[in-house]
Amino acid sequence: MITNYLVIGSGIAGLTFAVKIAEKFSNKKVVIVTKATEDESNTKYAQGGVAIVLDEEKDSFKKHIQDTLIAGDGLCDEAVVEMVIKEGPERLNELLHWGANFDKDSSGEFNLGKEGGHSEYRVVHYKDITGYEIERALLNRVHQLPNITLLPYHFAIDLITNHHLKKNKPKHDACYGAYVFNQKAGTIFKIKADSTLLASGGIGRVYGHTTNPVIATGDGIAMAYRAKAKITDMEFVQFHPTALYDIRGGGSSFLISEAVRGFGAVLRNKEGYRFMLDYDERGELASRDIVSQSIDNELKKSGDTHVFLDCTHLDIEEFKLHFPNIYQKCLDQHINIKTDWIPVVPASHYLCGGINVDKNGKTTLANLFACGECSRTGLHGANRLASNSLLEALVYAHNIFMYHSKHSSQTLNLEIPEWNDEGTSFPDEHITIQHNLKQLQALMRDYVGIVRSNKRLTKAIKHLDLIYNEVEDFYKESKITTSLCELRNMVNVAHLIITQSLNRKENKGGYFNLNNVKK
Repeated sequence: MITNYLVIGSGIAGLTFAVKIAEKFSNKKVVIVTKATEDESNTKYAQGGVAIVLDEEKDSFKKHIQDTLIAGDGLCDEAVVEMVIKEGPERLNELLHWGANFDKDSSGEFNLGKEGGHSEYRVVHYKDITGYEIERALLNRVHQLPNITLLPYHFAIDLITNHHLKKNKPKHDACYGAYVFNQKAGTIFKIKADSTLLASGGIGRVYGHTTNPVIATGDGIAMAYRAKAKITDMEFVQFHPTALYDIRGGGSSFLISEAVRGFGAVLRNKEGYRFMLDYDERGELASRDIVSQSIDNELKKSGDTHVFLDCTHLDIEEFKLHFPNIYQKCLDQHINIKTDWIPVVPASHYLCGGINVDKNGKTTLANLFACGECSRTGLHGANRLASNSLLEALVYAHNIFMYHSKHSSQTLNLEIPEWNDEGTSFPDEHITIQHNLKQLQALMRDYVGIVRSNKRLTKAIKHLDLIYNEVEDFYKESKITTSLCELRNMVNVAHLIITQSLNRKENKGGYFNLNNVKK
């Protein structure tokens, strides 16, 4: 298959770029590959909303910039922060144009929410399913554009670079597309592309307990790493402080949005003591890294498995209006928030680092771009401010589109070999994959969690080496399966998180290492 633009991932980042480029260049082809259903992405599960300065009387770009810089703990790129925040209103107007809905008050103004780390009400949202609504509107527009081909249940295995070419290798390395696995047919084919965009989302499943969907296995980051693109800031994994505690564990954890604490909910230990004010004067509205570390500390002190979010003092009818999905999910778990506290625990939520990109979304590998959670733009620094991620995806998708509008990609006449799996067989030991996956997730939770130490990180490297060798041997002798490729990608991601954690000698934002505490 040959295309002008290959997009890997179907969340807000990939779809926004695809819509924009397809609208402008109706004579050019866009192919989107996504490994599950077309709407399955991290975007779909984003509850909070999009942080945008709209009320210029009470709010300002300056305040939003300042809040972002404070959360990022000195590691944000200030020029990037300013660019992203100032572009916000324009990008929101595009979403409205494509048919996305956001909550409004009785006077027709946007009903703005407030979340941890924000000094003002500035989060536009649609009930507590904002991401789902944006995904719906974007997919609706994608289906209206005839020059976009959307391929669900197609898994990108590896980017095609000089390494794969047998002859006439260009002087400088570049990306020429990807090898893609059609999961329904069981076949592997190449997609040759003038330009490739990685918009493949996050890495949450590396930790097992995560608010991300099961597809968040860091595929784009692992592919870019194997293709020798620069990857940085992987130590900054953000843990959402309040995932619904599930006694069964495993799988995806249901997120109790930051906005619930913005609405007035408070955190308590099992004795009923409100502990957050002991850690930060902002209490429950401190930034995520502080709230997560505080809960982690409380759990280590008490030996408990979870703390509680108390909403019993709030206006329940108003709560139902703002958070119908959360209210219903709690009821399904036999938690009536009018009388019961919600059991919560931190869970892996968002990666602040990733594939290094410039302001145009360009990676260090020619013809390869990255956008959304898989990218590292400099906006988040050491810790993402709540609801800045959807905004970042919109702005960078636009910037990548603008770059392509001004710079046409050169179509190279290269002979790309077919995927070669000679000498491999279908794995009869699926237990090998499951066993190593569970080992990997336990390793990351126990040794590379919210609070780390050099001793634990060094142990993690030794354990990971054993898993890596077993998985690589298994990969070389086996026919491709999605679960095997995902495990291989997660091992790569774990390696990046651990090694970059050891290299950081100062605690910042979401990264906390006991050995870096000045005594």
